[in-house]
Amino acid sequence: MALLPPDFETKICPPEALAERVASLPRPRVFTNGCFDILHRGHVTCLARARALGASLIVALNTDASVRRLGKGADRPINPLADRLAVMAALGSVDLATWFDEDTPLDTILTCRPDVLVKGGDWPTDTIVGAAEVTAWGGQVHAIAFEHERSTTRLLDTIRQSLGAPPRSA
Repeated sequence: MALLPPDFETKICPPEALAERVASLPRPRVFTNGCFDILHRGHVTCLARARALGASLIVALNTDASVRRLGKGADRPINPLADRLAVMAALGSVDLATWFDEDTPLDTILTCRPDVLVKGGDWPTDTIVGAAEVTAWGGQVHAIAFEHERSTTRLLDTIRQSLGAPPRSA
């Protein structure tokens, strides 16, 4: 007997099907993006706050190559894209999970045409990729303040130090 994929995996959407899948989501639609390499409390809190700003939440993840181009370290991402997508799709706050390989998510944002664009509090709203486009079509842009100071980089540094290795950020 073959096992069927878990229901949450139906929330994973390839970029080529994105326009059609997004059209079926209730409005207002919220969009955010990131690496989401090792999911932590800061991530899930921000995602829950983002989802509260609308009726559906679309999350776009950087591909593995895109993460590497961000300069987060030769060993990043720790988790490959397929695993990161599955974990993201399993979250109750997320309605659709997709990916992008470009250095920015602008093309994905233009495809989704969200009503609300969200990033974490470390992003001033005027520097968020897609902010000008979303506000031009009448949408809103939000930087959600951090409630829990968490960082994948800091978490990995803690692990490295516990193993006797120097932190990457040092």
